[in-house]
Amino acid sequence: MLEIDICKKLASFDLEIALKVETETLGLLGESGCGKSMTMRCVAGIETPDEGKIIVNGQTYFDSAAKINLKPQERKTALLFQSYMLFPHFTVEANIAAGIGKDVSAADRAAIVTRELERFSLTGLEKRYPLQLSGGQQQRVALARMLAADPPILMLDEPFSALDSHLKSLLEQNLISTFDIFHGTVLYVSHDIDEAVRFCDRIAVISQGHITEIARPDDLVHHPQSVAGLKLSGCKNVTEVTRAGDHCVHVPRWGVDVVTEQLVPEDVKYLGIRAFYIEDAEGPGENNFRVKVARASDSRFDRALTLTFLDRDCSEATVEAEENEMRFLHQNLTRRVDKFVVPPTRIPGTGDELWIHLPKEHLYLVSR
Repeated sequence: MLEIDICKKLASFDLEIALKVETETLGLLGESGCGKSMTMRCVAGIETPDEGKIIVNGQTYFDSAAKINLKPQERKTALLFQSYMLFPHFTVEANIAAGIGKDVSAADRAAIVTRELERFSLTGLEKRYPLQLSGGQQQRVALARMLAADPPILMLDEPFSALDSHLKSLLEQNLISTFDIFHGTVLYVSHDIDEAVRFCDRIAVISQGHITEIARPDDLVHHPQSVAGLKLSGCKNVTEVTRAGDHCVHVPRWGVDVVTEQLVPEDVKYLGIRAFYIEDAEGPGENNFRVKVARASDSRFDRALTLTFLDRDCSEATVEAEENEMRFLHQNLTRRVDKFVVPPTRIPGTGDELWIHLPKEHLYLVSR
């Protein structure tokens, strides 16, 4: 179990993280530079918090008040980076053995290495060096080294961020098997919601050094409670709103009012709708809007449409919208059309005008 309650002043914000992690895999999800990797490095002892406590399985790693700050080698944490950090001049078996404590006898050390070689299907590669291994084999060696050390906690810092999608999907199976083997606390840093959902029991959303929410993967995807969670869950349309009634919000950047199924909180700040939830409409109606396709771009399986509201309240429109890319995108709506569902002749293109519907049951409202 991990208990952490730390503060550390950084250049652009103050890192303030407090959480308890049981025997589970907890994802730290956030944009680059939000503090998630720094949190992990503080647990490992690579970085030192300004104040607070870090306790792992009852052992105090750091306590500013008691002046306790164990060295990284004393903490015996297992930290896996995306580069795997294998020793290039060590063989496979030497790399695996490198994580085993010096107090372990030679016979026990050899038995542990043999066990991990077999567990990760590395038998026969014992005498090879990292440069003689494939990417998948290197990852398995790194994971074997982690488990050979018998660490109290596993920590992984975006281990797949530099891989192509095909290799990534193959190597993910190694990680899933490792998590099944290791019955302890796992911290998994990522900026990819799909990774976090696949691997993690719970996900902590981090923004500017603070946890905005902690939730089960399904809850984060379907019921986000913060604007950071909303964006990181993959919602393409997130915009500021003001309360216009019990079941209505005004969207200044779109210049329209939107009816909601859920009761609108008094302090509502943002509305979100996923790009694939937007529907076609025949004409005027509740949450029906006339739009024009400002841009269209194709991927393998869908077409992304940037939609401009044609009947918006022009008094709130920003005149220089086209001159500012971010402002332009914020004032428009993104829709995705599935090419395998919609016939090619019915997929809108740039310049087309059409009616769309925003289903009120698929609208998200958050207040922070």
